[in-house]
Amino acid sequence: MEAAIDLKALESVIAQLSDDDRKQIEELVSTELSKPFIPNPGPQTEALLSKADILLYGGAAGGGKTALMVGCAANEHSRALIVRREAVQLDGIINFSREILGDLGRFAGGNENLWKLKDGRQLKFAGINQPDDWRKHAGNARDFMGFDEAGEFLREQVFSLIGWLRSTKEGQRCRVILGSNPPRGGEGDWLIEEFAPWLDPLFSNPAKDGELRWAIRVGGETEWVEGEGEYKRDDETYTAMSRTFIPARLDDNPYLKDTNYRAVLQGLPEPLRSQLLKGDFLAGRTDHEWQVIPTEWVKRAQERWRKAGERRRRMIALSADIALGGQDNLVLGSLHEDNWFSQLKVISGKNVKDPIEISSLMMKDRRDDADLSVDLTGGWGSGPRSHLINHHNTDCAGIVYSAASGARTYDGKFGFRNLRAEMWWKLREALDPEGGQDEKIMLPDDARLLAELTTPRWKLVGTDILIESKDDIRKRVGSSPDRADVICQLWHRKPYAALIALAGKAPVGGWQSVAEDDEILTW
Repeated sequence: MEAAIDLKALESVIAQLSDDDRKQIEELVSTELSKPFIPNPGPQTEALLSKADILLYGGAAGGGKTALMVGCAANEHSRALIVRREAVQLDGIINFSREILGDLGRFAGGNENLWKLKDGRQLKFAGINQPDDWRKHAGNARDFMGFDEAGEFLREQVFSLIGWLRSTKEGQRCRVILGSNPPRGGEGDWLIEEFAPWLDPLFSNPAKDGELRWAIRVGGETEWVEGEGEYKRDDETYTAMSRTFIPARLDDNPYLKDTNYRAVLQGLPEPLRSQLLKGDFLAGRTDHEWQVIPTEWVKRAQERWRKAGERRRRMIALSADIALGGQDNLVLGSLHEDNWFSQLKVISGKNVKDPIEISSLMMKDRRDDADLSVDLTGGWGSGPRSHLINHHNTDCAGIVYSAASGARTYDGKFGFRNLRAEMWWKLREALDPEGGQDEKIMLPDDARLLAELTTPRWKLVGTDILIESKDDIRKRVGSSPDRADVICQLWHRKPYAALIALAGKAPVGGWQSVAEDDEILTW
């Protein structure tokens, strides 16, 4: 019924047009319908129209990745190359190309696998199996390159071949489409790195689906830049290329969504099911050998949070990771009874100019005379803490991550190099389902929090545990674990907060804060 109403409305609009306008529309429609490939409405059309130089398309199985690449090459390009990791995997692509190009040219199979169209354009299919097989195509300029199942390629293969993306034909656009499901092996993790603004939950400035971002490649490394144009690094000038990611799922493909293919995907074992059915690029990734908190433990805590739902729970503690005017975020969070953590409040540090603003936010969010604390490492939290104590007559603990720790692990075998190591490890012990201290913690369902809590690594220094520093994490992944640090701070303050609950409101300055007396670090 809705389609009929839309059609009538369209007919009504057309009827009101002048003869010249109607003729122009007919010409435009005729031009589009005469093209070999007409994309499906939704993501496939959005991808075809995208202005990105390098587009990652897909995620879930059945979203029309192969059709997009062949169709794009057929509609818009003069010298196109579409590759699979192995040549024996080209059958499906070639068969689809026959459907849309059959009357438009001649196809030579065998080792050539080349369409020669009547208008002089060419479309070649090839396999790039060995790491250096890209060299077979080096020197041949292409205005379109499509990498089918891009997650199966090596990063070096893709970016080496892109070096020949060029055209001397006037007005000819050059572009790359990477069609891929989530990578099923470690070799494909580069996709998450190269499209971090869309796929990496730890990326500091996330992008929306289809949004253009610009990057340059310097010394084999991707550097995200502010926008299009040229950027000088040392004595060389680099021209930025735009990138984007457009997700597509089975439901976006009208030819497949109502077939038995969905049942096939639903019957797959995990993590393959989540990868191909949901397009989850993070499913199946294995934990690092020295990862502090296992991913599965955090997921269990988030599942408990989802099942528990929100209701009025007494607030026990509220804590803040401070940011003033920088790239990091100001993060506030609270711990409630039943070991339930609230959703975190995240504010860009660029928008926070005054310590008084932070203390006001903390007082605004505080309930039930909850314990207050701030990260005092480096002195960033001294302003908000001072204002809370002197102007709000409210005690606030300062947590110094580099402070000494007198605590030991639950089994008594190891000590901690500093307070940071103690806080992270004690949270780990509380999340351990088999460690004897499972506290049934409930963590908010936050993908970024999951990523941050599972990012830090640890090592033994003598008999002491040392946790990777914030600066080292920032160098490795490009952002700081602000959300995770607030969770650690809150869990660390829980014993002190319990004293407040028993004895009433803490006298200002009457009880020592963490920053003032290391003895209070252990209970």
